[in-house]
Amino acid sequence: MRTHFTRRSLIRGITAATAVASLATGLAACGGNSDAATTTDTAAKSGQVVIGQASNGAAKQTAVKVSEVKAISAELPAALKKRGKLEIGIGALPAGFPPLAYVGSDQKTLTGAEPDFGRLVAAVLGLKPEVKNSTWENLFVGIDSGKVDVAFSNVTDTEERKKKYEFASYRQDNLAFTVPKKSTWNFGGDFENLAGKTVSVSAGTNQEKILLEWKAKLAKEGKKLTVKYFQDSNSVYLALSGGKIDAYFGPNPGIAYHNSQTANTPNATRTAGTYSGAGASLQGLIAATAKKDSGLAKPLADAINHLIKKGQYAAWLKAYNLSNEAVAKSEVNPPGLPLDNS
Repeated sequence: MRTHFTRRSLIRGITAATAVASLATGLAACGGNSDAATTTDTAAKSGQVVIGQASNGAAKQTAVKVSEVKAISAELPAALKKRGKLEIGIGALPAGFPPLAYVGSDQKTLTGAEPDFGRLVAAVLGLKPEVKNSTWENLFVGIDSGKVDVAFSNVTDTEERKKKYEFASYRQDNLAFTVPKKSTWNFGGDFENLAGKTVSVSAGTNQEKILLEWKAKLAKEGKKLTVKYFQDSNSVYLALSGGKIDAYFGPNPGIAYHNSQTANTPNATRTAGTYSGAGASLQGLIAATAKKDSGLAKPLADAINHLIKKGQYAAWLKAYNLSNEAVAKSEVNPPGLPLDNS
């Protein structure tokens, strides 16, 4: 299974933000063997999930009450319900990728938006969450082998992956433009607004492909879009603060994280617009991922929709500054990234 381009580019895009947040110590604790020790917590029994625990500033810590919904937990496969725990896979080794998944400031808690959401879903299902951290490649091996029941790890719903997995969507897969906070420019969902601008993007990424397509369209109209590349994200943000570029185009979670970490600094940034990682014709979706025909997609989707209805979903997104990736509802196996672009 090919590495998901948005996740890969997300890791590239957060380097500077990680430095700003001084997360080096916590992230270092995430290294080591291909599979980290299992992290267990008791959210299902306590009726409370703490969002952003030990997040080292990546999230505003928020405690929410979540109880089992019997009508939904009754949909679970009998063996899983009898076992009483949900094995949640996270592919964050070796270095983590804040704000989505990384070892927290206490050097042991696997924190971030993804494991936190897995804990929320487990609570609705009345199951004890056990979070297992692995490399991205071993995440899928874990699902295939039954070592984990479901992955909450920024996995994009694609038609290629549906050959082996089933999905319950829970977040938009978006790219975003970040600009200095003082900038008045906004993308507005229209590539025409890029005319005359200088924009940085990471080479070899999906966002580069999209940006270069827009550049070509503008060129046909006699308009210019300048695309610049930098060796690393530190250089990107230095260029942004120095006025050498007008905007940076990258994965939305990493940009939201950088915005939150620089909010009270002279180099504060803001999001100037988002765009689907699947392009103009389809909204890309991040989804809970289980083995095909496991019988988990529907109860997972129902649990997510319960969290949406009760407001815990909105609280989770808000805590991580990801409200602009909200979905109206969770769907089972919605249309995914087409086979010719998976």
